[in-house]
Amino acid sequence: MVAIKVGRVCVKLLGREAGRKCVIIDIVDHNFVVITGPKELTGVRRRKANIDHIEPTDKEINISKGASDEEVLKAIEEAGLTDFMKEKVRITKKELLETKALKA
Repeated sequence: MVAIKVGRVCVKLLGREAGRKCVIIDIVDHNFVVITGPKELTGVRRRKANIDHIEPTDKEINISKGASDEEVLKAIEEAGLTDFMKEKVRITKKELLETKALKA
C-alpha cells in the first residue's frame, strides 16, 4: 500500500489545523504534497504541506491530480466520508513524538 498518493485522506499533525482531516491532491516532491480539506467541510484550506506534518489514514477517495475543491467535496460525498472528514482528532504530545520517531 502506498501511503502518500493522490486521493489519500490524512490527518494534519502540526499547525493551526492540527487534528483536522485533509486530502492529498498533488505530490510536489519527496518531501511536500498539496492538500485541501476542502475548507467548507473540514477547515483545511488548499496549501503545500510537509509529509512529516500529516498522517495518512486507511481511507482514500477517487480524484484526479490537481482536482478542484468542488471535485474533492463531491468525491468525499460519493465515498460516504462526509461525517468522517468533519470529525476532529485530538493529538497528544506523546502521539506526536511517537509518530516523529517512527518516521525518523
